[in-house]
Formats: sequence, structure tokens, C-alpha cells
Amino acid sequence: MPIKTKPMTINIGPQHPSTHGVLRLRVTFDGELVVDVEPIFGYLHRGSEKLAEERNYVQILTLTDRLDYTASMTNNQAYCLAVEKLMGITVPERGLYLRVLAAELQRMASHLIAIGFFLQDLGALGTPLMYCFKFREKILDLFEMLCGARITVSYMRPGGVFADTPAEFWPALRSLIDEAPALINDLEKLLISNEIILVRTRNVAILPLSTAISHSVSGPTLRGSGIPWDWRKADPYDIYDRMDFDVPVGETGDNYDRFKLRVEEVKQSLRIVTQCMNEIPKGLIRTPLPFILRPPKGAEAYGRVESPKGELAFYLISDGSIAPYRCKIRSPSLINLTVLKELLVGWKLADMIVTLGSIDINMGEVDR
Repeated sequence: MPIKTKPMTINIGPQHPSTHGVLRLRVTFDGELVVDVEPIFGYLHRGSEKLAEERNYVQILTLTDRLDYTASMTNNQAYCLAVEKLMGITVPERGLYLRVLAAELQRMASHLIAIGFFLQDLGALGTPLMYCFKFREKILDLFEMLCGARITVSYMRPGGVFADTPAEFWPALRSLIDEAPALINDLEKLLISNEIILVRTRNVAILPLSTAISHSVSGPTLRGSGIPWDWRKADPYDIYDRMDFDVPVGETGDNYDRFKLRVEEVKQSLRIVTQCMNEIPKGLIRTPLPFILRPPKGAEAYGRVESPKGELAFYLISDGSIAPYRCKIRSPSLINLTVLKELLVGWKLADMIVTLGSIDINMGEVDR
């Protein structure tokens, strides 16, 4: 006589299930199989968009740091692009190079967190995570030299960057560039062909390209499904049109592709950082501007970047005052979460947290 099972709905969270922030999943299981998933947001809501209406255009930068707080530099970059479009501000060459250099270092640091915790979720406790964090610490040391902060950096400004590089920055960056290939190679030898990782991630939670496109997914989650879509190539900003780099893509859109793609993107970011270091000109780092900015009434602008998690954008509307009339944030983590049900239904409980880790969300920018 076959055993009859009755579906059971349980709450996973709100805590940190393979993510940065507080997420709750209401999951219905039939035995070990996932039959329904409902993500519930809002536990980390801080009202960033509304707070922006009460701060001047420079003060808002500190709010952007706290969206995806594992990628503060690219948050700064997207916001500054929006303000510069709003006011027609041009950025000096050296400032552009420093922005791109900082943004790519941030991409490397963010991906290293994603890779390390993805493997932690698979049960590889400690060792791979420490390999990633050893590499990431060197990047955070560089951020500390640039602006005195390691996580919430507030380094960029409308018109350029906050400060030029100190004397010790370039030797430290050269040391990182020299050491990085060996660190990445160690990671790859340890992980890419690991039998347990392959069995647990290959052909698991496949995201078809048509589904990814219809849900407006972006970043590594989209590229893992096989399309080389990257805003640094599709609509270059700052100086990305001068940089020589490739856009890695996956083959099947499974957990393994999304994991491996981030390792490949770390290599490409290293190429861009090396080019910036070799080509950066001397000169001003920021266009002289008053502290209080007042864009023309009725002006609106959309600033968009390819953040480590996907398309991050700020939409600003000016009413002629010193604060924006409206600040709307397009969060890649929020959009990427919309495919969670498609990824999880039909797979087992053990695959669920690993799959959530493969899309690398940050609840700071989901709830805002």
C-alpha cells in the first residue's frame, strides 16, 4: 500500500538563510519536495527612498551605501550618474578612472562573498569561505586607504570621487594584482571540479532563458542562463567603453553556472583594474561644485550601472529644491527574487538554500 503524504507549510526565516539581511520564505512541502514558495519581504525596510526626499543631493550618498552593503561602491556610482545627468555635470578623466577601478574592486569583493557563502551552504564549512575572505580582506584594505572606510564607503561624489589615492595605495594595488591569479587558481583547483559541488549543483534549479527575460532578471543570474547581457557593454558608462574585458555566460542556467560565472567575473574585473592602474591620467579627481546642489525644476534622470547583482538604477525627479522630489531605486536583488518560485518548486529542501545562495540577493536593497 503506497504511503500517502499530506502537504505541510512551514516558515523558513525570518533570519539569514543564505543571504545578507532578513528574509522569510513560506514554503509548502510534500515530503521533502518543494511544491510552493512565497517570499515575504519588508523586515529590513528603512525607508531609504522617502528619506532621500529630506536630504540634499550629497547627503543621500550615505543612504546608498546601506542598500547592498556588500557593494557600496557601485551603489555610489549609480546614484552619482543619476545626479550628473540631472545637472549636466561632467567628470574629469582621473575621476572616471578611479570610479571604475573602485567599482571593479567592489565587484570582486562582492562576488567573493557570494562564492564563499554559496559553498558554506553546500556544507563546505570554513575552508573555502576563508580562502575567499583572505582575498577580500586585501580589497577592503585598499578601500580603507582610499576613503577611511571598508564597507559603507561613500567614496564617490557627483562630479567625481571624494579623495585622490594616497602614496601607499598603488604599491598595495600592484601587490594585489600580482597575487590575485594564484589566489583565484587555488580557488578553482579547490572548487570548480569538486565532485560534491558538481553533483549538488549541476542541472539543479535551471532557470530557462525565456523565464529570466520575462521576469527582467539581470546580472550573473541572467548571464548564467546563456545571454551575454551586461550594461558595461550594452550601454557603457564612465570609461567602460575603453576597457577590454569579456562577459562570461553559463550554458544551462543551473546553480553551477551561476556559481562558476562569478569566479570568471572576478578574473574579468581583475583585467579592468589592471588596465585602470596602467592607464590612469594625472589631473583633477572631481569637478568643483557647491556642496548644496539645486537641479532645475522638472528635471529628471535615470542613472544605471551593472552592479555585482545586476542592473541597479536610481530615478531622480527635481522640483528645483536642494532635495529630490522623488528618488526611486531599481534593485536587482528584488527583481531577481521574482524567479524564486520557478527555481525552487520540484526540488528538495536540501537544494533550496543552495539555490537561494546561487542568486546572491541582499535584503538591504530589496526592502530599502
